[in-house]
Amino acid sequence: MALPRIISPPRLPSPLILSSQFRKTTVRAILQSKESATSLPSDASLVDFSNWLLSKGGMAPSVKPGPVPEGLGLIAQRDISRNEVVVEVPKKLWIDADTVASSEIGRLCGGLRPWVSISLFLLRERALGDASPWKPYLDVLPSSTDSTIFWSEEELSQIQGTQLLSTTIGVKEYVQSEFAKVEEEIILKSKNLFPGSITYDDFLWAFGILRSRSFSRLRGDNLALIPFADLINHNPDITSEDLAWEIKGKGLFGRDQIFALRAPLFVKSGEQVCIQYDLEKSNAELALDYGFIESNMNCETYTLTLEIAESDPFYGDKLDIVETNGLNETAYFDIVLGQTLTPQLLPYLRLVALGGTDAFLLESIFRNTIWGHLELPVSRENEEAICRVVRDACKNALSAYDTSVEEDERLMESGNLDSRMKIAVGIRAGEKRVLQQIDSIFRNRESELDGLEYYQERRLKDLGLVGDNGEIIFWES
Repeated sequence: MALPRIISPPRLPSPLILSSQFRKTTVRAILQSKESATSLPSDASLVDFSNWLLSKGGMAPSVKPGPVPEGLGLIAQRDISRNEVVVEVPKKLWIDADTVASSEIGRLCGGLRPWVSISLFLLRERALGDASPWKPYLDVLPSSTDSTIFWSEEELSQIQGTQLLSTTIGVKEYVQSEFAKVEEEIILKSKNLFPGSITYDDFLWAFGILRSRSFSRLRGDNLALIPFADLINHNPDITSEDLAWEIKGKGLFGRDQIFALRAPLFVKSGEQVCIQYDLEKSNAELALDYGFIESNMNCETYTLTLEIAESDPFYGDKLDIVETNGLNETAYFDIVLGQTLTPQLLPYLRLVALGGTDAFLLESIFRNTIWGHLELPVSRENEEAICRVVRDACKNALSAYDTSVEEDERLMESGNLDSRMKIAVGIRAGEKRVLQQIDSIFRNRESELDGLEYYQERRLKDLGLVGDNGEIIFWES
């Protein structure tokens, strides 16, 4: 019988694996650090930024930028009604692929991914200093965020064993590979267009700015930064992304595009205007993109990654079956705390484990119906195998963390954590709770194996050879 292969997140490279004594020292240091990820711009810079927006045709009559717990935000200058437009930004102030194309480096950026070309544009404009027409905007951008891509090695050690750590490492490696290409092909060959030097850290900063400040539907090929509007912060109590913003026409015949930001709720004068960033993101995604997490069970997830091994004697048949049902050789299943398993997880597991006397289901005669059979238990051996493999994977994943759920909960209750430590503790505690939930589901399933109905019993019932209570029916002539 083939066994499902569940891919676990890698651990940190050896230089980042800390001894338990050093880990305790690191935790204490982080607990005592209360400095924010970046310093706020001066009042003069904020005034210049507001004036710049107005001088370029933008509008923000009811809000102004100012310090808030998150850093900078938009503060209501009077009571604001629900769905009221609070900021309007004309297309000429957006930073997108069109902006880059019409700039001095536009001819160099053809064919680049939008995020790469916009990153180069940001870095060039920043290097130009006072000579850049975008200086008022660049002056209010943070030097970093609490996104895990900006964490130090000591801070990353606090998410040892988590899927967020492996994702963070993968993202940084991806950014580094993209930087190496543009450095060789564009930056070094066009030094006259790029004042000073541009490093990987600079490129990572630009990437982080784009991840944290782009609106949910303005990503990918539509990627755009919307100055001033992108000061809006997230509020988890807002449970809808609707009414937050729109792109509309203005001017003669509506030809001029305007980004209009709306207040999704009534806001009192002096309070912060916020929106809902993205209802679909998990805490790991929120931490990676924006540098915060939510205390919402729906945001606590763990991704089970399953794979059909090429060494499986039925590899070709199984691959054909999963592809017919919209899956691939490697499949990802997001398990959410407090929710049931995703519907396709058990059929995929049963298929990967299928072998031995159950392999007849892989014959072509069953090809159009096998997924329906896999939605129910196939055999005791098959069901026992998937329970064992999943529980072993959960045990191995839980052993990779340096703390228990109880230790993490005590840390969170202490209230003495800086912003990044709150993220670290929340992420690892959330992942462990989901893993414990998965283990509990399959432990309960193991205890029910003798009472489950398997394929052969269902088949005999369909043929009328077995009664509802499992008794064999004898037919007499």
